[in-house]
Amino acid sequence: MRVVVAGGSGFLGSHLCEALLSRGDSVCCLDNFSSGRAANIAHLLAAPGFECITCDVTARFRVLGHVDAVAHLASPASPYDYHNHPLETLAAGSRGTENLLQLALRHRARFVLASTSEVYGDPQVHPQDEDYWGHVNPIGPRSVYDEAKRYAEALTMAYRRTRDADAGIVRIFNTYGPRMRAHDGRVVSTFVRQALDGQALTLYGDGSQTRSFCYVEDMVRGLTAMIDSPHPGPFNLGNPRERTVRELAELVLLLTGSPGGLRFLPLPVDDPVRRRPVIDRAHAELGWHPQVPLDEGLRRTLAWCAEQPEPRVPPSDRSAVGRPS
Repeated sequence: MRVVVAGGSGFLGSHLCEALLSRGDSVCCLDNFSSGRAANIAHLLAAPGFECITCDVTARFRVLGHVDAVAHLASPASPYDYHNHPLETLAAGSRGTENLLQLALRHRARFVLASTSEVYGDPQVHPQDEDYWGHVNPIGPRSVYDEAKRYAEALTMAYRRTRDADAGIVRIFNTYGPRMRAHDGRVVSTFVRQALDGQALTLYGDGSQTRSFCYVEDMVRGLTAMIDSPHPGPFNLGNPRERTVRELAELVLLLTGSPGGLRFLPLPVDDPVRRRPVIDRAHAELGWHPQVPLDEGLRRTLAWCAEQPEPRVPPSDRSAVGRPS
């Protein structure tokens, strides 16, 4: 197939591009590099069947030639990015989603929206299955990301119902692995950076919040399965093994031997207390379930991060860094 991957230079998008190429597909990567990195796809530029178009999917862009599938991963996704680029985040979920749906519709191509567990907000139902409608503060500090994805889901299903678009939705839970940015505000990247620097790992509240961490290799298998599937979803993609943020911090300290210890800070506004996916539908319809244990995934991530020349001085505004997103 020829697959358009919007947001293909990002953490998850670059791994998806790589996986599609490795199985024989050709890939057209769309990115404006606002949160993605050219280094993530530098090794793919000379690969047969790969092309990269620098563009903003919320504006006009052109993709020449036929298209068999469109994967929409184009959005700021880390706390630092969506807090500092709120209007761009909302535009990616609204105009960006519609532009990419129209591209898929013109080619009668499969469309896959990479949505998020954030559509469940701070859930009042635990664990979360796909029938749960969520508990989201529509005007809170996280709303620009949460509501952008909720709108993108509504738009995707409207195109499927009214225009017969071959469209589907996956809801991605916390994903980690190589190519995470050290200062992106995600909890795994923050803990890894702090541990490698010998700093205290920052926990918000008492660290009892839970998340379900899925290694990027597993997540990409789920995305490719959804691209190949006719099902609309939505499907939860995540690891059903629930961990507290404190457990994660202690495991990172153990694996690194870091002497930094833990530091506790007040809870941020609207921070979800518990998060765990029910993945029965993805297992039944896509044949998918995660396979990489957390300790193994963290070892791979730590090995990659230790080799990177990441800047150790954070950018000026890091109000979101360390939150358990």
